[in-house]
Amino acid sequence: MSVVHLRRGGTSLVLRLDTTALPTVLHWGPDLGDLPDADGLAHALAMPYIDSPITAQQWVAVLPQHSSGWLGRPGLLGSRAGRAWSVAFDDVATSVDDAGSPAWPDGPEGAVRLRTVATDTPGELEVAAEFELLASGLLRVRASVTNLAEDVYEVLHLEPALPVPAEAGELLDMTGRHTHERTPQRRPFDMGLHQRESWGGRPGHDNATVMCAGRPGFGWRTGRVWGVHLGWSGNQVLGAEHDETGWRLLRGGELLLPGEMRLARGETYTSPWLYGSWGEGLDEFSQRFHRFLRARPQHPSRPRPVLLNTWEAVYFDMDLPKLLTLAERAAELGIERYVLDDGWFRHRRADNAGLGDWFVDEGVWGPQGLHPLVDRVRELGMEFGLWFEPEAINPDSDLARAHPEWVLQTDHGPGPDARHQQMLDLGHPEAYEYVLERISALVAEYGIAYLKWDHNRPLVDAGHTPSGRPGVHAQTEAFHRMLAGLKARHPGLEIESCAGGGGRVDLGVIEHTDRIWVSDCIDAHERHRMVAYTGLTLPPELMGTHVGSGADHTTGRSHQLAFRAGTAMWGHMGVEWDLTSAAPEDVAALREWIALHKEMRELLHSGDVVHADLGNPVLQLDGVVAADRRAALYRLSALDLTLTWPPGRVPLPGLDPDVVYHVTAQAPGDAVAHGPWAPPWGADGVRLTGRALGEVGLQSPLLGVDQLVLLRARAV
Repeated sequence: MSVVHLRRGGTSLVLRLDTTALPTVLHWGPDLGDLPDADGLAHALAMPYIDSPITAQQWVAVLPQHSSGWLGRPGLLGSRAGRAWSVAFDDVATSVDDAGSPAWPDGPEGAVRLRTVATDTPGELEVAAEFELLASGLLRVRASVTNLAEDVYEVLHLEPALPVPAEAGELLDMTGRHTHERTPQRRPFDMGLHQRESWGGRPGHDNATVMCAGRPGFGWRTGRVWGVHLGWSGNQVLGAEHDETGWRLLRGGELLLPGEMRLARGETYTSPWLYGSWGEGLDEFSQRFHRFLRARPQHPSRPRPVLLNTWEAVYFDMDLPKLLTLAERAAELGIERYVLDDGWFRHRRADNAGLGDWFVDEGVWGPQGLHPLVDRVRELGMEFGLWFEPEAINPDSDLARAHPEWVLQTDHGPGPDARHQQMLDLGHPEAYEYVLERISALVAEYGIAYLKWDHNRPLVDAGHTPSGRPGVHAQTEAFHRMLAGLKARHPGLEIESCAGGGGRVDLGVIEHTDRIWVSDCIDAHERHRMVAYTGLTLPPELMGTHVGSGADHTTGRSHQLAFRAGTAMWGHMGVEWDLTSAAPEDVAALREWIALHKEMRELLHSGDVVHADLGNPVLQLDGVVAADRRAALYRLSALDLTLTWPPGRVPLPGLDPDVVYHVTAQAPGDAVAHGPWAPPWGADGVRLTGRALGEVGLQSPLLGVDQLVLLRARAV
């Protein structure tokens, strides 16, 4: 037995190594500093003997196994038609490498890796576990299993698990539905297994997104919390398990369909990355994700272009004169990217036909195709983007009639239509090449800078033809491969991940994309919650946030422009509105908001995201603080009627406690701070230390329901 202590980004990872077992995590959380005798930690944590290893589980490995006496869910489950289903190891080898070393030349900068390879000789299996502690303090873990025998080994599941301490007595995950994603839910971390599964071939609108465990009552700024997220865009599971011996595990992996992962001799299955973070409150938890993502070489580095998306402006009405006028209005506002949404391709006059026929509709656009629109967009100084739904196919399409064998289906045929759609089998080589070639040809012909990649139908009865065997895993891998292939063919191409809105939000898809469409609902009231909780893993520059028209198209709510625009600027800002019919005063105000977003986007897209734990439950305070803490922008919003009037004090978190800041209301989001019921500080602002602003705060203006005010802090 030996103990290894890894440290990065304020995080310590202490692992117990054994010659007959995979590593056990002894500690994952706050940096422990130098441990002169790391072995002493294992000695300190050893349990008293009761009557067997079953009743006192001394050590639970990253892949818990029944062969060690573990009575919970196994980390690896599989068999050879009923044989070799219990795994035990007789030889284990471990290596530790720094990123950039000869053994790990392509590792993320500043990371350290521990890799263990274990052999089950009687079972003829090799199982590996890999831990990477990244420079931000984020941890990621994955495992793999290799078949060493002649007969097939079927993997049923492979789910790494990370332990958390007993103080983590409350769970947080999320749920939702289409247009109502990222709704938090909490429960006690009771005995037994709490498991959240996604079976629709993507994480889904009801996806847990994270599985967090923390001190009961943990918030944005207080209460230590640990949590995991699975970087996978297909079927998946996240779980929290509390067993009778006291172990509390957070775990996750891919959900495999029957027969989906059958390994021949020499073949390997590797689980998706399970990402783990911790923090003193959810803000610190999320900052580890944000810093990791921002440090990637492929992370968007240029300013995020403000865009116009045409969907809620024209829907399927591909009227060239109106689209040209819309482009001109957009350019006048300072919009930098124009995205033509659904309806541009053959037979697509409504949502019941045409998907798969990725040719510009000559009957709508004429012999010049999209060139008149694209050329005018570029003349106006904007980039051009185009909507696709490449994985879907309408039964009423030329492609479906020509190649019914390209549709995912079982022996019973395709599953039920959803939104008049079936799914194209990207695991079929010819179908894959068709889609890749059609998209690539259009990108090349029109110089497309940006793809909005949609995915509206869950995968059910998703089998390959002619075998009918499950195809979700292969579909997910092919989807990622196609994204990577398009980017390799077209350097500089940006891609947005949309799945009916927020149905595919994960760190697997963000490896290949530049933006997530948070939800098809752009109601500013709803977006406050959605953006805050999607932000547990993604920084603002990766979240699409749009200004809609006065009446929201999904909820029917009407909001003032200041509330809509002040909400949309808190991400990668866009506009989804028929500007040809907008009132002149709204156009003028929107121009001011876009100009403010451009002024502040370097801060918004690079600073630390913070939130306040407020005593008044109807208020929400979001902020972004510069890395050097010399500047910050906050947004205070009222999302319901308040019982107290005035609403009360509001702290401004994240500032340098020893620096004096001048805090003022920021135009154009300053109306309530200068109105008739404004607090005294509204006229000229206030000068206080970061400590006073964070601990005591300032008096809130009198905000009505769905109103907001922007507050800007500058060091003096």
